[in-house]
Amino acid sequence: MTTQAHVFQLNMSKGGVPKRPLPTAEINQLGIVGDEQRDTLHHGGPERALSLYSLEHILALQAEGHPIYPGSVGENVTITGLDWGKVVPGVRLCLGAVEIEITSYAVPCRTIRTSFKDEEFGRIGEKQHAGWSRAYARVLQGGKLQIGDAVMLYE
Repeated sequence: MTTQAHVFQLNMSKGGVPKRPLPTAEINQLGIVGDEQRDTLHHGGPERALSLYSLEHILALQAEGHPIYPGSVGENVTITGLDWGKVVPGVRLCLGAVEIEITSYAVPCRTIRTSFKDEEFGRIGEKQHAGWSRAYARVLQGGKLQIGDAVMLYE
């Protein structure tokens, strides 16, 4: 069990990106209550209820010159202090009282291109840059989630 990580930011939108910050969120089987996706074929649903990303990766990408920021690539939960290399399909995490299971890596699409210099959105593609992708998760136990809640990864 790994600890010390926490929720840095919660993000939602009425469809599309960027997703805007929230102080708290109610999480159910479909993700953040009130969050919507424009493309429900590729986003959302029970197996992609939440999208997660690493604050450390966002900061590293900014250092490379990309204009990315928390929520700009559509993640619902921006996490800090977690070894992102361990966030792989099949692992479970507790985000405060909310329990989730990682189901897949999120494939980047052109809607996030403005978060990258020269619109190189493939920079966070798992196939091109292993370990830099966002992750999708299913919700095993919903509940209230807020900024600062502890994140625990169970290997």
